[in-house]
Amino acid sequence: MSVEGNIVVDKQGPILKEGENCWRIENASRVSFLVDGAAYFEAFASAIDQAEKTIYIAGWEIDSRVSLFKGRKNRASVRLKEHIDKKIAATPHLQAYLLYWDFSMIYALEREWLSMFKLGWNTNRRIHFFMDDEHPTGASQHQKIVVIDDRVAFSGGIDLTGNRWDTPEHRLHDPRRINPSGRTYKPFHDIQMLVEGDAAAALGDLFRDRWHRATGKHLPCPRSEGPVPWPLPVEADMTDVRVAIARTSPAFKGRKEVREVEALYKDAIQAARRCIYIENQYLTSGVVAQALVESLEQEEGPEIVIVLPKESTGWLEKSAMDAIRARILKRLFEVDGHGRLRVLYPVLKDGETPLFVHAKIMICDERLVRIGSANLSNRSMGLDSECDLAIESVGDRRQQTKKGIAAFRNRLLAEHLGTTPEKAADCIAGHPSLIEAIESLMGSGRTLKPMEDRQDIPFDGAALVPDTSYIDPERPVQMDQMIDQFVHEEKPESRKRHLVKAVVTVLVLLGMAAAWRWTPLSEWVDVKQITTWAKSLEGSAFAGVVVAAAYVLGGILMAPVTLLVGATAMIFPPLKASVYALGGCLASAVVTYAIGAHLGKGLIRRLAGRKINRLGKILAKQGLITMVVVRNLPVAPFTVVNLIAGASRIRFRDYLIGTALGLAPGVLAISIFADRLILAVKDPEWKNISITVGLAIVLAIGIWWTKKRISKEEED
Repeated sequence: MSVEGNIVVDKQGPILKEGENCWRIENASRVSFLVDGAAYFEAFASAIDQAEKTIYIAGWEIDSRVSLFKGRKNRASVRLKEHIDKKIAATPHLQAYLLYWDFSMIYALEREWLSMFKLGWNTNRRIHFFMDDEHPTGASQHQKIVVIDDRVAFSGGIDLTGNRWDTPEHRLHDPRRINPSGRTYKPFHDIQMLVEGDAAAALGDLFRDRWHRATGKHLPCPRSEGPVPWPLPVEADMTDVRVAIARTSPAFKGRKEVREVEALYKDAIQAARRCIYIENQYLTSGVVAQALVESLEQEEGPEIVIVLPKESTGWLEKSAMDAIRARILKRLFEVDGHGRLRVLYPVLKDGETPLFVHAKIMICDERLVRIGSANLSNRSMGLDSECDLAIESVGDRRQQTKKGIAAFRNRLLAEHLGTTPEKAADCIAGHPSLIEAIESLMGSGRTLKPMEDRQDIPFDGAALVPDTSYIDPERPVQMDQMIDQFVHEEKPESRKRHLVKAVVTVLVLLGMAAAWRWTPLSEWVDVKQITTWAKSLEGSAFAGVVVAAAYVLGGILMAPVTLLVGATAMIFPPLKASVYALGGCLASAVVTYAIGAHLGKGLIRRLAGRKINRLGKILAKQGLITMVVVRNLPVAPFTVVNLIAGASRIRFRDYLIGTALGLAPGVLAISIFADRLILAVKDPEWKNISITVGLAIVLAIGIWWTKKRISKEEED
């Protein structure tokens, strides 16, 4: 940067580079920053009202029951599905396509139950709903995209689901903050970007590519000649700008990995000269942390302001992600020799209650703004699918774009500091640095508070894993890597013993392969065949034994355990299904544990990989808690975990109890609720509703007992 006359000239090249740190850079005639869920939900509803040809929705979670309007005197509350249904019915050629992540069992208690069976959306043939599992084991579909007619699109951090709606006021007690299940939730801060024009069409291309990957079907590009479905009364924050789309997509089924999100973070941090402002849910990415370290180590680098939630939600995230975050923050504070770092968390009007930050934004020097779905976590850099939008102040409209970026940053700071955007702008203009301006606005009520450099983590789950990338992985965890994390070293066995085991294993595998190829086994394992066959056994006294055997066979064949649980719930009455499903899971766990114990580390290593890590010894000392945590982490197939646990020194008692405790909430929830809810929907008599409520109470007690047991085990 240099000064020529009275004009500041930026001689840096552009940050955004198509094909390097972004996929495409497209024109947008209008752009708006939608701060918090209320603004997004209303804008979304308005855009839907104007749709003519297509509605695309891709989300980490989509709940058909979520209310789009809350507390509006001039607008009745309406649910997502009802709103789309009504629009589809009134518009003959309109088609809606929804892609919903086929989630891990860990989220079963938080999700809409009927979504698992698509019943909530199967009411109109022009609404197409698909659960997307086209990703490696342990990954997720984390993009949050909505595209209307390829003419306007939304992308950011907000899913169309419960616990997301809130206003910038973030009242301490807001009766409107009730999720579809009728429970209140805490104040929630997030951001979505709205774009119009070619950038929206590009997001339409992204959705169509994902739809093809998930379903094998190609969607045609929509052709709409009517008015642009820009939501009313949303005002544009920028006009006539170039919008970049940065993605994360893991390597899968022959597709190369895409790490544009990561590349853009590194390039933007490196290019920043005066200040970097970040809001994010997490701070666990090693790559981003290193980029920040290098920036702080510069003699004259930019100030860095990071706004995070005070702590994560749930004991699992607190013990894992917060522990990793604490280590990164410690490192950042240590290298901040020039005092240019501030890590803050927002509190509400009482000066104590923290605001949960779910936003994923970064602003550099009023030069670049990015908003998206990507957390500052390793997963978002290479494992989960992500989509970020970025705008850089370049070209003829550079100054107008800079003003728009600055206004957006000031608006966010004003929200967190309990002031107005105008006062925040004046304060920033009147101070030599962004940090000084922020600190001058800090008060006793609604404000930002410094994050302590030493954080109190009740239970450091990350300490169980020397390499924390296995808790927050950048890439799919391979079989040999997983074994490295679980299997201990053991004394070498004789060559004869190895040879016998190898021969037996090979013969068993060949026999199973032959049976699959030349017998009806492959047809029997087909879900429809299983369902028909099992229905005939429903009244048999041996049904439980048969189900357990099916689970054991499924475990040996590495069939997804969630598929087996879901099939059980649809075949048997609810109480039998819950017992059979959990019993089947445990039976499969016992058998595959025994197989792993018999084969031992040596043979497993030969079959799956070559390295063995010392972590198995550490895990063996934490048996019960380890198994509870691992059963709730989507890091490897059920059978893989069982084999590894059997080959390690995890005590069988801890293994079995930990497995039961870890699986019970999700298994019981799926097996019990699935049948009752389906029946209640099909035949909403008082008896069916009463049984559903009763089962909900039993389930709540079971969850309470499980949490109590886990807490007790952690204290011990």
